[in-house]
Amino acid sequence: MNYKSKELCRIRTVTTFISLGRDKNSWKKEIEKASFFCASLSKEFHNNGYIVQSVRVVTNSFGEYLNTDSYETARVDLQYISKLLEGANRSGLRIRFAIGEAKTKNEIKLLPELIKDFGDLCNVCVNVSLDEFGVLTNDLIEESAKTVLKISQITERGEGNFNFTVNFNCEPLIPYFPASYHRKELGNCFVIGLETPDLLVNVLKLYSLSASTKSHNERYKNYFQIMRNALQYHISSINEVILNSQSKHNFRFSGFDSSAAPSKDCSSMAEVYKQMGVEYFGASGTVEASSLLTKVFKSIEGVDLVGFSGLMLALTEDTGLAEGTKKDNFDIRSLLTFSAVCGIGLDTVPIPGDTPIEKISALMRDTGTMAYRLNKPLTVRLFPVPGLTAGDQTVFESDDLCNCTVLSVP
Repeated sequence: MNYKSKELCRIRTVTTFISLGRDKNSWKKEIEKASFFCASLSKEFHNNGYIVQSVRVVTNSFGEYLNTDSYETARVDLQYISKLLEGANRSGLRIRFAIGEAKTKNEIKLLPELIKDFGDLCNVCVNVSLDEFGVLTNDLIEESAKTVLKISQITERGEGNFNFTVNFNCEPLIPYFPASYHRKELGNCFVIGLETPDLLVNVLKLYSLSASTKSHNERYKNYFQIMRNALQYHISSINEVILNSQSKHNFRFSGFDSSAAPSKDCSSMAEVYKQMGVEYFGASGTVEASSLLTKVFKSIEGVDLVGFSGLMLALTEDTGLAEGTKKDNFDIRSLLTFSAVCGIGLDTVPIPGDTPIEKISALMRDTGTMAYRLNKPLTVRLFPVPGLTAGDQTVFESDDLCNCTVLSVP
């Protein structure tokens, strides 16, 4: 298949960012405006041959508009928003909602029950910063670790943690959930996120037919060029649709997240590594290949890049990575090592259900330390799985998740 085929590059998400205030009467107007925009732009993409998989709405911090006096008051407000979203969805696509960031320990404590009740309409993150001595704010980390464990205990198979993550050194306007959050001062805007593993595998397979006689350095230079050219072609094409769009409606375009964003329904990133000559994801050579892929995603020109715009290794959203856990091809230490040259951290990683809060907190601090030391965005989204220990197989039922081996936390 020619790399220009639009079937190879799906638009994972059209993500809009809006601000809500205390006046509940204004919420309907803002949500309907975002939904109408998403539906309108998605239709234009469809008319130009691009598949849109989901539309998403992200708000400012929920503490700025929900009544957070108690779980019950917050639940009533979020239930109202859920009804507004249901009534406003004109796209026919899957609509997802993020309530922004939890900024305080009290707000974090509300999350397990809200996520249990609202699931994919309650995606949320915690942003952890450094104190004046350059040490991570540990009280937020510990409260987040408690939340991860509680979510695992009160949601089926612990799958509720799909909707919660802890961010380190992450800016607003990430289009992918649940790391996404918004700040009022940025105004109404939108970002495009892509799903491109099929594209990368396709161009690498075509190149491999003639690459066997080339030196390692020649191959890596060519890997970079062919992947970069293919990705640049589609991003430029999609950008052209946006520039000519009649669907602005006071939403400013803020850019692309150029990450490949794998899913269960496309090629695995593990196959990308294989096509680059790495025996399997986790084998020697994985760090080098990861660095090259990150360079590809950062090389796009002519548009603003936001969010991660890097290599995403989402363990239980990628069939090949999930399969690799069953073969013991890598562990959590390996994933942390790869995070030094890629862009997301520890994402959707299943761990034993009885993992102590202290170990989860330490794992978050290790990831956060790397994020700030290397000046890159990293996240931690862990799935403690009730009743399972390291080496057991998960039995997730979510349409978004692959089953894999539970990894130990050293």
